Amino acid sequence: METIGRHVISELWGCDFDKLNNMDFIEKTFVEAALKSGAEVREVAFHKFAPQGVSGVVIISESHLTIHSFPEHGYASIDVYTCGNLDPNIAADYIAEALNAQTRENVELPRGMGPVQVKSNKMNVL
Repeated sequence: METIGRHVISELWGCDFDKLNNMDFIEKTFVEAALKSGAEVREVAFHKFAPQGVSGVVIISESHLTIHSFPEHGYASIDVYTCGNLDPNIAADYIAEALNAQTRENVELPRGMGPVQVKSNKMNVL
């Protein structure tokens, strides 16, 4: 079925502490990942937290790449959302390798296929 976009959400574990805590390294890695996937980079914004951690986004014409890093846990949550014919897995794989992720859990969601069916969890309120 045709989609408007593809969204890869990755849980990266066992990553290198120093890389997860290095804003310049992460920013460069994310821009390179976007370019390797064929995306057009529009804007880049990253923030270094104290005592550690980095969050950031690369806005691409085709959507975005984001990260939230937790160096103390060797963990990063990333997502790569692309529209059109770009494969978000190219960028997600590049990022996982660059951060030396030992374990990776991926979910890929097709985006723009129509209404999302969400199950209702109704609770009785007294």
